Amino acid sequence: MSTSRQFCTFYLDRALFGVEVHRVQEVLRDQEMTAVPLAPEVVRGLINLRGQIVTAIDLRRRLDRGPRESSGRSMNVVLRTEGGAVSLLVDEIGDVVEVDDAILERPPENLRGVARGLISKVAKLENELLLLLDADKVLLVPTKA
Repeated sequence: MSTSRQFCTFYLDRALFGVEVHRVQEVLRDQEMTAVPLAPEVVRGLINLRGQIVTAIDLRRRLDRGPRESSGRSMNVVLRTEGGAVSLLVDEIGDVVEVDDAILERPPENLRGVARGLISKVAKLENELLLLLDADKVLLVPTKA
């Protein structure tokens, strides 16, 4: 008997990414952000979420992707962690999709760079490829050298 899991999906460029839905606290439009001096470059800043201070991680920078093509505002996927909420800044929000564990595959061998260690599984959906992120690894922000 096969099991399935639900994933909250979002886009960077035209690539579809996902995290397990149980890790997601909420999804928000672009929020006003306060910069953090001397923070690693992947930390875009802090947002005030109803009185809770939340670190915002630029997922494009975290995955070593280039700057956004459009000038549109980013979206926030707020994840629950043991240390509190953390926001991932993404280009666009997708849907919640249910994926059968039987179709999950290891990332391809030719996947290079930082993404190789952050993408845990890949799922071939009807019209696109879903890259599943290991949320815990994504949130381990490298410090400046």
